[in-house]
Amino acid sequence: MSNLIVDGRSIALDKDGYLAELADWSPATAEALAASEDLQLGAEHWEILELLRTFYSEFQLSPATRPLIKYVALKLGPEKGNSLHLNRLFKGTPAKLAAKLAGLPKPTNCL
Repeated sequence: MSNLIVDGRSIALDKDGYLAELADWSPATAEALAASEDLQLGAEHWEILELLRTFYSEFQLSPATRPLIKYVALKLGPEKGNSLHLNRLFKGTPAKLAAKLAGLPKPTNCL
């Protein structure tokens, strides 16, 4: 386990860099996690992260790539709910990286 320092607080991460405790998530935590991935979060990223957190609160799981794409298309339309858009935003691993930044567990069927 490693730690991430956010606003002077040490936040525990698991071996894959996901939050050990979901309650530790905050927008500042998401920004710090994104910085550790060399990613600057913009409005399009936040839109997906908020949607993912809604998905998790509804279904208690982090979606894999296909369900994520379908859910984004359903909620935000096909121009945002497609693999090209999500891969561009999240470096080719949208389900894994977006879940990490949203403070959610690693999707179960992602390697």
